[in-house]
Amino acid sequence: MTEDERFEDLVDEFQRLPEVTPPGASRGFGSHALRVHNRIFAMHVRGRLVVKLPKSRVDALVEDGHGVRFDANKGTPMKEWLAVAPDSPLSWAELAREAMEFVVGARKR
Repeated sequence: MTEDERFEDLVDEFQRLPEVTPPGASRGFGSHALRVHNRIFAMHVRGRLVVKLPKSRVDALVEDGHGVRFDANKGTPMKEWLAVAPDSPLSWAELAREAMEFVVGARKR
């Protein structure tokens, strides 16, 4: 299965949730993103799944070799965004669910 197909499967799973908006609802940055309450929690960029997670969680996943901090081509890696390594055994669905819960929780603060 290609990375594109993996992301399409993820979109199919999450777009069934009433508060989730699938990719294609906007243009530019985030046009290939899953959103919850209009906030991006997972996206497909340069063939990788990119998820928004707490900085401490991103730090741990990077340290364990599951990915790198996402850089939106601005030269500065983002603290709360992880670009998942293509060879990571972690479940994309579980990471996306964790990211969605993080974004929803951040919205409530």
